[in-house]
Amino acid sequence: MVRFFSALGAPLLAFFQYLGELVLLAGDTFRSIFTHKLRWKLFLNQVVEVGLLSQLVVIITGAFTGAVFSAQTFFQFNKLGMGSAVGAVVSVSLCRELAPVLTALMVAGRVGAAMSAEIGTMKVTEQIDALRALAVYPVDYLVVPRVLAMMVSMPLLVAECIAVGIAAGYLVAIFMLDINGTYYMANMVRWTRSRDIIMGLSKAFCFGILIVFISCHKGLTTREGAVGVGRATTEAVVNASLAVLVCNFFLTMMFNIIYPAGYQ
Repeated sequence: MVRFFSALGAPLLAFFQYLGELVLLAGDTFRSIFTHKLRWKLFLNQVVEVGLLSQLVVIITGAFTGAVFSAQTFFQFNKLGMGSAVGAVVSVSLCRELAPVLTALMVAGRVGAAMSAEIGTMKVTEQIDALRALAVYPVDYLVVPRVLAMMVSMPLLVAECIAVGIAAGYLVAIFMLDINGTYYMANMVRWTRSRDIIMGLSKAFCFGILIVFISCHKGLTTREGAVGVGRATTEAVVNASLAVLVCNFFLTMMFNIIYPAGYQ
């Protein structure tokens, strides 16, 4: 029995220790944001890396997600004579769930891995110790620009994914499935409400914070040389992806409490 509780308690304690380290890193980061001067060049470089260079992945993800979801929705709704309702379902689904989650998973795989690998390499090659020797705070130099860039870029990437997905769904529905375009647009505009857009962009902001802190933390705690860098990169992507999926459920439930049915 003692062995059982020891085996059960050790991972639980490690999990709470990991959460505590993430909270401490977040606290140090936000304190640095408000107490230190922003390094604009590093910030803009990260905006390009996180936002601009991720656009192709986001556009492809949004376009084919919207297209296939529009087709699948039509195949089912057409049996009930509700083909014109496809636009509303595609729009609301993209705004509330599909675009934020899929964009976050793509960014976690592309940007999160790069952040963890870059900072991890600096850790194992003692470049972070060199920064401390030069009186440069590593969190201020490495984490703050990435956090701010992610906070700015993620909502914009999700908004782009939503727009591209809706456009692709419209093209598939009108030109391939012969749905009446007027009814398609009318239903989409009628049933896509402000709370759906707010929910999608708010989720994007939260997911961006999760991804950047998990990735930076894995990079800052990297050990064991090149092997440790590879392990930290893998763990960063997996942990960030799982955190996005778990957090998405709780955010969905919270927003449905804040914005009950009937809210415009």
